[in-house]
Amino acid sequence: MPSLLTLHPRLTGLFLATTLRRHSSLSPLSRRLAFPISAAAARRQSSAASTQSLDTTPNDSPRPGRSGSLSSPPVYDSPQRIDVNPPKGTRDFPPEEMRLRNWLFDNFREVSRLFGFEEVDFPVLESEALYIRKAGEEIRDQDRGNRRVALRPELTPSLARLVMQKGKSVSLPLKWFAVGQCWRYERMTRGRRREHYQWNMDIIGVPGVTAEAELISSIVTFFKRMGITSSDVGFKVSSRKVLQEVLMCYAIPENLFGKVCIIIDKFSTFMTLFDFINAISGSDLQKFELPEVLVVNSKAKNWKQMEKIPMDEIKKELKAAELSEEAIEELLQVLSVKSLAQLEEKLGAAGEAIRDLKKLFSLAEKFGFSEWIQFDAAVVRGLAYYTGIVFEGFDREGKLRAICGGGRYDQLLSTFGGDNVPACGFGFGDAVIIELLKEKGLLPELSPLVENIVCSLDHTLQGAAAAVATILREKGQSVDLVLENRPLKWVFKRAARINARRLILVGSSEWQEGMVGVKILSTGEQYEIKVDELK
Repeated sequence: MPSLLTLHPRLTGLFLATTLRRHSSLSPLSRRLAFPISAAAARRQSSAASTQSLDTTPNDSPRPGRSGSLSSPPVYDSPQRIDVNPPKGTRDFPPEEMRLRNWLFDNFREVSRLFGFEEVDFPVLESEALYIRKAGEEIRDQDRGNRRVALRPELTPSLARLVMQKGKSVSLPLKWFAVGQCWRYERMTRGRRREHYQWNMDIIGVPGVTAEAELISSIVTFFKRMGITSSDVGFKVSSRKVLQEVLMCYAIPENLFGKVCIIIDKFSTFMTLFDFINAISGSDLQKFELPEVLVVNSKAKNWKQMEKIPMDEIKKELKAAELSEEAIEELLQVLSVKSLAQLEEKLGAAGEAIRDLKKLFSLAEKFGFSEWIQFDAAVVRGLAYYTGIVFEGFDREGKLRAICGGGRYDQLLSTFGGDNVPACGFGFGDAVIIELLKEKGLLPELSPLVENIVCSLDHTLQGAAAAVATILREKGQSVDLVLENRPLKWVFKRAARINARRLILVGSSEWQEGMVGVKILSTGEQYEIKVDELK
């Protein structure tokens, strides 16, 4: 779906939109008067924004000059109120939401540090050829050199590109992590948006399943820090090699393997969505864009009433992928297996899939997360590059989609023209975990925290107050400087709102003696102190 990708040249307009939305309780007249702007100014701002547009088709030539815009912006006779909501599927982060996001990201980074990982980052805008997608559509466009570009839908291909770029200048193994924004143009459900932030941890250069055990252990460590237990969350674990072994028995060509995995993953996603529908009320259903077949059948009481629809559909798609009836039946039987013992009965003990999975479950005992994981042959992960162990984090109440997921991708670099390098990793989005923490009542109350609020008692002393603020800031303390001549009642309210630790008052007589007044706001203690003795 072609889109006109406009990059904001400044953040001021976004701040204005957020402010307007957060003050929507103002009267219409107040809202119009709060931010007066002339029609000419509105046209200039609209024109300036259009200068950042990227070309959408290779045949369209940009106009001469810097703008490169393909069409003139609309001109209005009078100022038009903008839509103050962000684009569908995206979010603003006002201060209270930003505090929560920073808290979450700090925990991502701290867990990564505990496991010895180094942080990396990549461009949000990447070459479209870098991505192999299972479904949906990344948000894409063309740059002025007619190169196909995309807003990244995930981080792993960018990681692979960077590893290839570094080549032999880095020593293996690499333990890298990233926290970055990703974009996907697809249906939105609870915990899934068109943009989200994702925490990735990847290990490059370790062929054994010890790497997968380390990654799962890091996620478990994160959950424990959040107050989440194994009774709240679990991991479904399987291996792509299970499907490979089944397909090999029926001489299915290797080039069909990825297609079969995508079909199986769609079936698994279908089941997850149905569980979600059963967990919400009918009125809540209107908030989400769901496949029609799920909405129509949302009143089914259990899977027996729905079984024929997804099963018939999966058989139909597998048959279209040129699998025989016999192969389809065997494959579906294997996908229903929920224990390693059953899987071993079907596939035998000699295969790589069984060996890897047994090793992982053994390591889980040593790492201390055995109660968190369970075998489920239906977990394949939809991305085409996985080659071995795969896993998904899920909430045991079944109210949410997958919390996180990952696995081994030993051949990803070779698909980009590099050498095969053993690798595995996971992606962990910010949206679903926030929903889970809300469900469990585990979200922290994060208030703003400022160490000092500095206020002058006379407008002639505002420069002196600024000097005090500078002294404290140079000592590493946070300071909210009152920038206008305000009554003390207002200052105290401000101090309470920003959770200031102490109030520093600059008065005329005290300042003449090189002193300021200090009040510890939590205890009410008051004293005077020399400015150069402030700590």
